[in-house]
Amino acid sequence: MNNNLKIAVAAHWEAETCGVRYGDEIEKLRYELEPYIPKFADFGSAKGKRLLEIGVGAGVDFLNWIRAGSHATGVDLTNAAIKITKNRLNENKISEHTYSLAAADAENLPFGNNEFEIVYSWGVLHHTPDTFRAFSEVFRILKPGGEVRAMIYHVPSWTGLMLWVRHCLLKGKPFRGLKYAIYNHLESPGTKAYTVGEARNFLQQIGFKNIHLRTTLCAGDLLTIKASKKYKSPIYKLIWALYPRWLVRILGNRFGLNLLIKATKP
Repeated sequence: MNNNLKIAVAAHWEAETCGVRYGDEIEKLRYELEPYIPKFADFGSAKGKRLLEIGVGAGVDFLNWIRAGSHATGVDLTNAAIKITKNRLNENKISEHTYSLAAADAENLPFGNNEFEIVYSWGVLHHTPDTFRAFSEVFRILKPGGEVRAMIYHVPSWTGLMLWVRHCLLKGKPFRGLKYAIYNHLESPGTKAYTVGEARNFLQQIGFKNIHLRTTLCAGDLLTIKASKKYKSPIYKLIWALYPRWLVRILGNRFGLNLLIKATKP
């Protein structure tokens, strides 16, 4: 079952690598829509350190790790993302001697124990069927004292609520919860979301220490994101126009989709 799901996840992201719908403005818009990414990633802190990014996507963050002077390695489940990222690096005249890129599975990382000082992953590990195993792999390859910086999806969130209303409540199945709506209708099939308590619990089980968790609103919660093809109809355009972003902002980050994780390996 997990293997079939992973194939479906890979097919989804092969068809549209995350962020490519923004075209040439992807780097500018990525950090405008989610301005907390650079502070959370703290690119400059990786100077001279061995860093792995899991899920390079369109390569925007990966480029900035290299610019900051990291010995950067990047992996992605899809060949499309690897190709797009290589093209981005070539366009920015980044030497191939300063980084390495490869297609790889987050649940079975092709690295030895204790290799990296930082492992970074933004919005990726909730897509793989066995998220616990993926974080266990992160723990394995981190050096003692190394840090994981990752974002996974959070519940309850505004995004989860919108999906629940559309795909559960309005279809007469309100008993199906926010996690069901996210799993079946947010991005690739099988996408998971976690409460803060659930995330803390599995990180502790794996062995991480100094665990810091916080939630934040994202472009999806605020509907400032560029709509995908399935949300181009007139009804969705009306929803985008009337959505009460002011209220979402006033209520703050408590119900944000993004759960930001920092934790260390003892």
